[in-house]
Amino acid sequence: MDQIANAMGISKKTIYNFFENKTELVKAVTSYMFNSITKGITEIKKTSDNPISEIYDVNLFLIKYLKKESVSPLYQLEKYYPLIHKEINKKQFDFITKSTTGSLKSGIKLGLFRMDIKIDFISRLYFKGMIGIRDLDTFPTKLYDPVKLKIDFIEYHLRAIVTEKGLKKLNHFINK
Repeated sequence: MDQIANAMGISKKTIYNFFENKTELVKAVTSYMFNSITKGITEIKKTSDNPISEIYDVNLFLIKYLKKESVSPLYQLEKYYPLIHKEINKKQFDFITKSTTGSLKSGIKLGLFRMDIKIDFISRLYFKGMIGIRDLDTFPTKLYDPVKLKIDFIEYHLRAIVTEKGLKKLNHFINK
């Protein structure tokens, strides 16, 4: 709280006029970040040409948005504020699986994704994969660059579900 007050040029007492305690401040910041990120993703989804470029555009947005974080904010939440982490994880799950479901259906209609994929299963697997690659015990940053890891995971995910037409678009996108 001292660091926050100093950075803002105010007293801790002033912060406590707006937030009862540190946990309430963390809740407010977490909620603000979640809403900002989901709004950005929603805007990207509206303007993307297709689900393949959409998934890359969304992740580039996330990389830029969270670029100042050396350690995943979710990892810090899980460690220091487990109840807030559980709540935000549920919100993320709901948002990502719903968003992914829409993208998968669109990709099938466009002939980019295989018709035989199990949409609910793939949506959940994608969520778990995106969360899993943030696990610092499994993917320590000394061995794995977080940005490259996300891009590699996206390619892995897409290669599993694309059609021949989708593969051509994916390869074109990767080469670009």
